[in-house]
Amino acid sequence: MATKTANGRITDILLNSEIIGARDLEEAQIHAKTENVRLEKHLVDKGFVKPDQMTLVLSEYLSIPPITLAHFTPDQQLLDMVPKSTLTKHLMVPIARTGRSLTVAMGDPFDIIAIDEIQTQTGLDVVSLVASEHDISEALGRVFAQATEGIDMQEIMDQESDIEVGEEARDEESLEQMLESAEEAPVVRMVNMMLVEAIRTGSSDIHIEPMERSVRLRYRIDGVLVERPGPPKNLQSAVISRVKIMSDLDIAERRIPQDGRFKIRALGKEIDLRVSILPTVHGEKIVMRTLDKTNLAPNLSSLGLDEVSYNAFAHAIGQPHGMVLVTGPTGSGKTTTLYSCLQQLNSKDVNIITCEDPVEYQLAGVNQVQINNAVGLSFSTALRSILRQDPDICLVGEIRDGETAEIAVSAALTGHLVLSTLHTNDAASVTTRLIDMGTEPFLLSSALLLAQAQRLYRKLCPVCKKEAPVDPVVLKNNGIDLNFFDGATLYESAGCPKCNNLGYKGRGALMEILEVTEDVRKAIMRNATAEEIRTTAMETNGMVTLKMAGMERVRDGLTSLARALEVTGSD
Repeated sequence: MATKTANGRITDILLNSEIIGARDLEEAQIHAKTENVRLEKHLVDKGFVKPDQMTLVLSEYLSIPPITLAHFTPDQQLLDMVPKSTLTKHLMVPIARTGRSLTVAMGDPFDIIAIDEIQTQTGLDVVSLVASEHDISEALGRVFAQATEGIDMQEIMDQESDIEVGEEARDEESLEQMLESAEEAPVVRMVNMMLVEAIRTGSSDIHIEPMERSVRLRYRIDGVLVERPGPPKNLQSAVISRVKIMSDLDIAERRIPQDGRFKIRALGKEIDLRVSILPTVHGEKIVMRTLDKTNLAPNLSSLGLDEVSYNAFAHAIGQPHGMVLVTGPTGSGKTTTLYSCLQQLNSKDVNIITCEDPVEYQLAGVNQVQINNAVGLSFSTALRSILRQDPDICLVGEIRDGETAEIAVSAALTGHLVLSTLHTNDAASVTTRLIDMGTEPFLLSSALLLAQAQRLYRKLCPVCKKEAPVDPVVLKNNGIDLNFFDGATLYESAGCPKCNNLGYKGRGALMEILEVTEDVRKAIMRNATAEEIRTTAMETNGMVTLKMAGMERVRDGLTSLARALEVTGSD
């Protein structure tokens, strides 16, 4: 696009700086006009002026600071605010955000359309810096080199694979003929690209579901299943066989469920995948759980707890003995919380042993035992053996029965720190559940240090979230103080390209932490109900319930009222 800038001023700067001679500049002006391109661009493209020299000229002309991007890596949060297509189309790189201002490096600082577009998309005022188009292209190339735009099956068939699968050596001689189709390049690339897309979008699960006339492909992103174009129906068997090969499963067996796992390296990450195969009427359904160790919180402080909850949790796991229990439904992040505790406690002077079903993440320096009920290795059996291994800290994947509960409580009372999970609705119900399993109240009151309940809520996309009115009827029906949100701005989801039009991006944890104080201990010893224990904790120690924690996230603008109530319940 030609621009009507004051070329006289720019030419004066070029001539005064002796960057280009008068004759060359005159010829360049004629050619630029003939080709209908900006003079500045023509001078750089034809080699009359170096890119960094033109950057300084434009900086002087517009009184805008210049910037070099040779060693600059943009912040991912800033990149998430602007669609990739906008950045590459207009050659822009977001540099920093200060309040309501977004600083952007631009190759063409005269591009008013680009500035208007980015202001509309982000809702922020744009502050421009001048950079060479070469620098911007290099910076964007570094950022997006490994990104993929989405799954296009036809495109995948024509592309080369860019994923490395870590497989154990195995004898495939007897399967060679049977698996010929599964080893064909298009099928291998197709499965690889499914895995790459899962890593790129941060999916927790990949679902490959045979239907009557099609194969459905879905990814669980931030707790919600999102459908993507699936493989052709005629390649269904080949795709399933390929996954079985990678998982070291029996390819010939199609009648019973199978479980396996494998490891891949892609997009600069090493990911473990846990595979579950289930026979259905239209073929075998596959679910692959992605286990990315880099997503684990390195310590307790990384979980984003409020100060009171953090201090209570840190105090509990810092004790030499006792029991810490984490509760919540499947998929609520219990394992992540417990692993973050283990990583904080893991040091050379402590012996940590876990028994898990299954072992999801392999942690360096931690002895992890895989439960195998088929051979009699249950949680109770493993825990009995663990206690003879001179442990300082024990992690029990889940307390499922009275025997495991009895051993865990006994271990906590005899000098071990025991971490475990339990399925209850809230933290106070932990005590009544264990007592129902046969644990004596006087033993439990002495062993239990802390009980925690948690849920995962969906975070609103910061780019597209919009203001929402406060509905008094909803507040009243859910027992929320009508004045709780006074002075606060509530938001709801909208949808934009950055969040795949879902309105939400990422998840956070809501936690209810019951610290076993002297008052709570007395309530447990008299076999109080969960409601009585909850009331005692709130009155004497200011315990924040799950619903209260959820409403605080709504008040902070992190999630919507509907999503908070969805995970905390309406009671």
